Amino acid sequence: MSGTAANTLSNMSLPRRAWEIRRKAVRMGEVQGQGYVGQALGVADVLAVSYFHALNYRAEDPQWEGRDRFLLSIGHYAIALYSALIEAGILPEQELETYGADDSRLPMSGMAAYTPGMEITGGSLGQGLGIAVGMALGLKAKKNPAFVYNLMSDGELGEGSTWEAAMSAAHHKLSNLICLVDFNDQQADGKSTQMLSAEPVHDKWSAFGWHVQRVDGNDMDALVAAFDAARNLADDRPRIIICDTLMCKGVPFLEAREMAHFVRVEPDEWQKALDALDATRPA
Repeated sequence: MSGTAANTLSNMSLPRRAWEIRRKAVRMGEVQGQGYVGQALGVADVLAVSYFHALNYRAEDPQWEGRDRFLLSIGHYAIALYSALIEAGILPEQELETYGADDSRLPMSGMAAYTPGMEITGGSLGQGLGIAVGMALGLKAKKNPAFVYNLMSDGELGEGSTWEAAMSAAHHKLSNLICLVDFNDQQADGKSTQMLSAEPVHDKWSAFGWHVQRVDGNDMDALVAAFDAARNLADDRPRIIICDTLMCKGVPFLEAREMAHFVRVEPDEWQKALDALDATRPA
């Protein structure tokens, strides 16, 4: 069953899916007492649209040859992707309690050898898009109509390998490649735009030969429209959706923190975070 079909058969809305992803990420963070929870909260809407509107996959067969490939270039976002994979039924929910533990299939940084549904081992930033270009080329050579999605961070826009891959994708006319940029303007040392600004981002990607959209990454309707436009584009350009997101979205006391790249939450604050999410549960 595809993700799109699964969503059609479910009464659960996309906002509710995003809420579930956020809640699962907080629960996993509580297991370790820390983690990249802020990124998970911010990118949850992007993941909800990916897995419950756009992607074709079979939850019972993560290696199905006809699947769309979803690459997590930003390996430290694994807690976010695990939440989506659990919500999609690819991973069992009970494994959530093993997050980051020895011998767990849910290590703190994503590793493809450990986790069903994890396409690549991300980590060193700037590597995912190059791998995605290779996958997209391979699928085209095999005449496989699947798409390759690559989720990367705004921090990766400062990596030279990203721009080499961008040139390659346009040169090879990889219309089956959709890059997603989580632009939360946050790095370990501060705002990404202050560390090494990539602006004007839209114009740069357009100059590299890509079809570019920039949307509010926490606006579900805008995301759905952008994903649909990217999949249905009639020309042979690779596609990119730059998603402006809010770190820690949905948990106000965490949203207010100036530095939230790696969230350390006091023991009593995990329940406060869950309570904040529960107060805004969508239908």
